[in-house]
Amino acid sequence: MIYFNGKPADLQSLARRYPQSGIEHACAAILAHSHADYNYGSPEELDFELALRRAIVDRSERLRRSGLNFETFRKAYCNARYWTRRPDGGFEVRRGAPASAAVRDIYSNGGAYGTECATAMQIVYYGALLDTVPEAAFDNQFSGMRLMNWHDISPALRETGLMDREPDYLPGDRRYFANPDVNLNTPEWQGENVIDMGDGTYYGHGVGRFCGADIVADLNKNRRPGATREAYLMNSAGRPNFAKLYGIFGQRRRASA
Repeated sequence: MIYFNGKPADLQSLARRYPQSGIEHACAAILAHSHADYNYGSPEELDFELALRRAIVDRSERLRRSGLNFETFRKAYCNARYWTRRPDGGFEVRRGAPASAAVRDIYSNGGAYGTECATAMQIVYYGALLDTVPEAAFDNQFSGMRLMNWHDISPALRETGLMDREPDYLPGDRRYFANPDVNLNTPEWQGENVIDMGDGTYYGHGVGRFCGADIVADLNKNRRPGATREAYLMNSAGRPNFAKLYGIFGQRRRASA
């Protein structure tokens, strides 16, 4: 159930608030009919979360089509015009380069980049925020941006690295397919970070966009000899702290969002 400042939301008004064929409508329906309570300070705060979820799904598909290559951190590479490759395989925005321009370059020039799936998830989140908040606010918040894993991410997005069991799973959630019997010769297949695309498919960098059964089948091809445990979708999700992001960016949403 959705509450605004402790008061139940009017579900009919809520249903009219979002286009029926959109991600926002699908997410609102899940939240509104859940047995769990979801409290927002205002309808605008809910708008922000749902717009960002839509942008996460949109940016996942755009990254899939960008030509971004899959590489381990040891072999990672990036466009030196905007990014510096660190010795650990992470990327750091070059001094003087706007974070917004650096992120956009990955989407428009993906073939110049190679990295693994955790970094790709961060690229999705930053791209989604770039579509949701004004560019100047984005650049101010994320100057000196670094891309690598969950231990080296902006405090504003730190919660995306945490996987928790949730009462509901929604489009835009980060999920994880684990491969407990991975072949030690291919440790990069120990699991796959994915985004729930809201239509029964998941986007994961290195595997593409497929239903869960297909991703499990791919991971199962990379198990050790004699493996007895199949890959599986973990019963948990990682997601931004939407309330914190709304507090950071407030009413400064992009006019087109």
